Amino acid sequence: MGKFVVGPHMRLQEWVAIEKGYFDEVELDCVLEDQLVSESNGRHDLGDRVGAYQTFEKGRSCDVSSACHWTVNVAAASGHGKLYAGAYSVSPCGVFVPEKSDIRHPDDLAGVAISVGYQSGSHYATIQALEPFLDPDEIKLSFSDGLLFKRMEHLIDGNVPAASLFSGPYYFMEQLGFRKVLDSSFMMAAMVAEDADPEDIEKYYDALRMAQTDIDLRPEQYTHYYRNEFPQRFRDRMDTRLFGPGERIVFEPYSRDMFDSSRQWIAEREIFKEGIGSLSYEEAVV
Repeated sequence: MGKFVVGPHMRLQEWVAIEKGYFDEVELDCVLEDQLVSESNGRHDLGDRVGAYQTFEKGRSCDVSSACHWTVNVAAASGHGKLYAGAYSVSPCGVFVPEKSDIRHPDDLAGVAISVGYQSGSHYATIQALEPFLDPDEIKLSFSDGLLFKRMEHLIDGNVPAASLFSGPYYFMEQLGFRKVLDSSFMMAAMVAEDADPEDIEKYYDALRMAQTDIDLRPEQYTHYYRNEFPQRFRDRMDTRLFGPGERIVFEPYSRDMFDSSRQWIAEREIFKEGIGSLSYEEAVV
């Protein structure tokens, strides 16, 4: 059998599983391959209105990868892979502004262009978190600043007034003194390739379950792994002793109710003009 290919997503669990030998323990020949890095080891700048959904639409060359549950939901219902329904995860996320910014409360974000990833977790999560504070026509999102690390760079370089960032970049913003104006933590889900071996998927999650326990017990021992996925430019500035555990895997089902209610939320806000896919829960998940 070939290697089980995982697309990492700025979290610690896979790195811990490798360190502790958990993939070997479950007899899974696992390799991590970043789906957003070019052959020259540079990160792709996918441009305006190209985000996580479009990478699934184009096709990711791995057995399993993650994204926000909204995007994985629609992608799976559109036939671009299968949503793994045996677990989900929750990632810390927030809208950050420079320390000297006059923006101090979510109300102050009215009409402010917040940098998010198009049809990616930051897109939906920012809307969801702002709705208790602002009217829909007051929420302004900018999709022109790229995916996670590109948005982070633009905020650090002073090119954008606000940006939504999660996981490692979330903690890096806190370290650098950027102000979190709004918490927008959100749910992640996993996308499984159509031809992935179901037994390998279960082995993979068995290894991650052991890694999650280690992270819960001693997160400070593993936060250094955030460096592995950061742009080289920032690695020397990172003090990962200040970072938190990040995305946490919840070993509970992604249920039919979650699937249906999330799709309703997306449809009501017309985030996908082209439709949210027609496959049922039974057809879209594994």
